[in-house]
Amino acid sequence: MPRRWPAVILRTPYGKSDEQQARRAAVFARGGYAFVALDVRGRGDSDGSFEPYRHDGPDGADVIAWAAAQDWCTGDVATYGGSYGGRIQWLTALQKPPALRAMVCLVTPSDPFVEAPTGVPWPMHLSWQRLTDGRVPQYTDGVDWAAVFRHRPLVTMDEAAGFISANWRAELRHPTLGDWWEPVRYQHRIGEIDVPVLHVSGWYDDEEIGTPANFAAMTAAGRAGQRLLMGGWGHRVNSTRTLGEVDFGPDALIDLDGYVLAFLDEHVRKIKADAGPGPAEKEDEDEEAGPAPVRIFVMGANEWRDEQTWPPAGGGSAVFHFASGGRANSRFGDGRLVPAPVPDEQPPDEWTHDPDRPVPFITDASYAQIGGPDDYSGVESRGDVLVYTSDPLAEPLELIGAVRVVAYVATSAADTDITAKLVDVHPNGFAQRLCDGVVRLRYRNGCSRREPVTPGEVYEITIALWDTCVRVPAGHRVRAEIASSAFPKFDVNLGTGGDMITETDGVLATNRLWHTPSRPSRLLVN
Repeated sequence: MPRRWPAVILRTPYGKSDEQQARRAAVFARGGYAFVALDVRGRGDSDGSFEPYRHDGPDGADVIAWAAAQDWCTGDVATYGGSYGGRIQWLTALQKPPALRAMVCLVTPSDPFVEAPTGVPWPMHLSWQRLTDGRVPQYTDGVDWAAVFRHRPLVTMDEAAGFISANWRAELRHPTLGDWWEPVRYQHRIGEIDVPVLHVSGWYDDEEIGTPANFAAMTAAGRAGQRLLMGGWGHRVNSTRTLGEVDFGPDALIDLDGYVLAFLDEHVRKIKADAGPGPAEKEDEDEEAGPAPVRIFVMGANEWRDEQTWPPAGGGSAVFHFASGGRANSRFGDGRLVPAPVPDEQPPDEWTHDPDRPVPFITDASYAQIGGPDDYSGVESRGDVLVYTSDPLAEPLELIGAVRVVAYVATSAADTDITAKLVDVHPNGFAQRLCDGVVRLRYRNGCSRREPVTPGEVYEITIALWDTCVRVPAGHRVRAEIASSAFPKFDVNLGTGGDMITETDGVLATNRLWHTPSRPSRLLVN
């Protein structure tokens, strides 16, 4: 009788036979697991046409059933993967494959329009479409992506990059949630899944929002075996202790392979897991309790911390209110973040959005990592950026949890975007981006339907800036930015209220933000 092992399945559009997959195979084999790597449908050695995510749920369930039936398998199967390979695990789990025992989901994308709530994909998503155009990864560095992202209209941006992408154009043709998107969604059905999951991401992962949200949703649904691991990392988790000019210290990198194997041993092989990576547990921690459900890296303090929930129950929350004399334009203006609501009427702050001169979002021109802890002090010198800054902190301040801005805004145009950013201002002026977000006014209540925008009408909106976990040191200042573009992370709103994918000409938009007792624009954490 042959030996039998539990199986770990990885399905990928990026190639199953490269050095990275060989390394993963060795890690899992040493840990006592059979590793199965496959190309998704239409990629590499797999037949069919590649239609991102559309067949991955049923295909994944078929693979799990096949692996469980092999004479070398115990019948117990786990799945593993990051980014594309993270999201398709959730689509597979919705099929309820009987042999699925656990999932390891890294840097997992959310449902459509969660990360880009603008009705269209990120412009930089086109570079991913180019990479996956064909059966094997395509060379993309020869394209002047910065020029491509400036191309209008959006519908022919692929031609500007030198190819025709049916997948890009199909996504553009569906600017609201509907039946077309249903096969690639999972978060609205996440409560149907009952599988232990290790959720892994980093605070600067450009798809970060899905990982803690999925953990929180599974926990709220009462699903056992949920673990959340969040590091001071970008989209390539646990690969470097530095991002840009920021060094997160010697504890930033961990034995992630060991952490994954311990999780799988606990839930697949039923072997008790240890406490996991990072600093030692508190001395009074119950040794029989096992690892905490949540392990987070606190930036600024550069230390790991164990928690029972996300967001943590104790500490990390804050509220700042916007205030100014009506001249918050640029970091040289009079915008302030204050701890209490403003007691009197203040004039609104006003800025002009020019679609031909968008506010830049600092990033390399690649889908692989959109932005990081970059210095926005130069961007904040623009008059079309409102800047609100706190006094220097007298003592360290922890900001841990979901970040959002509630804003009262109006526009002279038929549509506009309101972007927001949370910034840690160092004593030397370095303005470190922590997180950011956007609301497109036509989708101010979500992308399920488009709503008209009445010029001059004041709207209360909530901008999700995703999550952060940082200790802002004494002497630093907390800052919020408000603008109407963040290019090329988000496409530029032309302000016409018309067809976003075929129009080429925009209009100037005069936008206003209020901060008064009856219209208290503010920044909230947790």
